[in-house]
Amino acid sequence: MASAPLYRRMGPIRKLWHLPAADRSLLIRTVLWLVATRVALSLLPLRVARSLLARAARAPRRLRRAPPSKQRIVWAVAVARRVVPYASCLPQALAAEALFTQSGHPVALRIGVVKTGAGRLLAHAWLESDGQIVVGNLPELARYAPLPPLPAVRV
Repeated sequence: MASAPLYRRMGPIRKLWHLPAADRSLLIRTVLWLVATRVALSLLPLRVARSLLARAARAPRRLRRAPPSKQRIVWAVAVARRVVPYASCLPQALAAEALFTQSGHPVALRIGVVKTGAGRLLAHAWLESDGQIVVGNLPELARYAPLPPLPAVRV
């Protein structure tokens, strides 16, 4: 069985290249944040991983252009989660929290739990900004009992 020609396998790279420079940069940064978050969560407790991510997000950096809007960050997380393996709700919410913080947007990380009919406990993480769910919204989110808000991370 012959594999697809090279030009067909390069579709995602071609799409990335044709994005505006600001979106391309944001998407690459988002993938890197998501990968870093996945690695941190696999090695460290949530509290420590979140603290390290927050410290990295607040590190001074030179801005060459205006920070991305909330909508562009949400878009970038939605695209990045398709290319980063095991990017479940918690890594997405943590990476988005870092990007929102870095861009100066207010944000709150929330976690909720629900007990299934079989007695299993399921958890879900989402991100809120200005009272709106921006990352991790589910049709059945109302089933989840929100835990108390996580405290702001001290750097």
